[in-house]
Amino acid sequence: MNRLAQFLVVGIATLTLGIAAFGVARGKPTETVVTELAPGVFFRKLQTEPTFLGCNQGWVHFKDFVLVIDANFPSQAEEIVALVRKQTDKKIRYVFDTHYHGDHADGNPIYARIGAAVVASENSRNQFDTKGIAGFEESRKSKPAEYGPLTYEKPSVYFPQKLVIDDGEQRVELLHFGHGHTPGDAVAWLPKHGILFTGDACINGAFNYTGDGNTSSWIAVLTELEKLPVKTVAPGHGELAGPELLALQRRYFVELRQAVQKLIDDGKSLDEIKQTIDLPFYKDWTGVDVKTRTENIEHVYGELTGKRAG
Repeated sequence: MNRLAQFLVVGIATLTLGIAAFGVARGKPTETVVTELAPGVFFRKLQTEPTFLGCNQGWVHFKDFVLVIDANFPSQAEEIVALVRKQTDKKIRYVFDTHYHGDHADGNPIYARIGAAVVASENSRNQFDTKGIAGFEESRKSKPAEYGPLTYEKPSVYFPQKLVIDDGEQRVELLHFGHGHTPGDAVAWLPKHGILFTGDACINGAFNYTGDGNTSSWIAVLTELEKLPVKTVAPGHGELAGPELLALQRRYFVELRQAVQKLIDDGKSLDEIKQTIDLPFYKDWTGVDVKTRTENIEHVYGELTGKRAG
């Protein structure tokens, strides 16, 4: 057994123990870890502290090609291409962007230049055409060493609600259930293995960004995801978990909306809400006080009142 195989076997054993014993664990944010979740199905949990390196990613070995889940930033895309090439000589044929955000999609040009097709949901098209390219150009200015001469690469394949990639050995279903983290959120579901790659529709820790979200619809998306017979959740950020993570993520938005609405009904201002809101379970889950998630509080307040913060 080679060193990579030994590492992966240990990783699988550790993962199984962690999910069985703890359900949802915070793990070590300072580490980047690659785990083989099932034969030919890999998950790369990326470091988030002290430096945020990007999103978690996955890749799946089919008979004749490889599918990558989330392109990440350009530098991380380069690393995934190198990792895959160490494992196999199969071509990376597809890269699936769960949504348009730069930490999930700015690496697209790295894959496009090796001939991969970029895939995303139809409802993400407008974000790629507007906010996505604008964010990419800003990053070119702020990170010239990483972005250099790269040009923005939008998806070349869009699907409405479902796209299936199946070669008899592996089956990946790309699914769009509605407006969650962004209007175009989609997930990668591997029904043979019970593995769900969620992108940022579901995260594990204090990583939620709601600026492009609709928390009411997001709750409905998570409710649909919970109907799948999920065994393992591979989130967009944070540690691997069991299906409990979907319920925990949904609980956060349900209770955040309830708490903000109650304080609004009590006549509290936004500033007062940010100072007094309390969701003890959130700290148990993420390790931080819910009050620190001011962007989320402001966003929900705006949804419930029609008033923008600021």
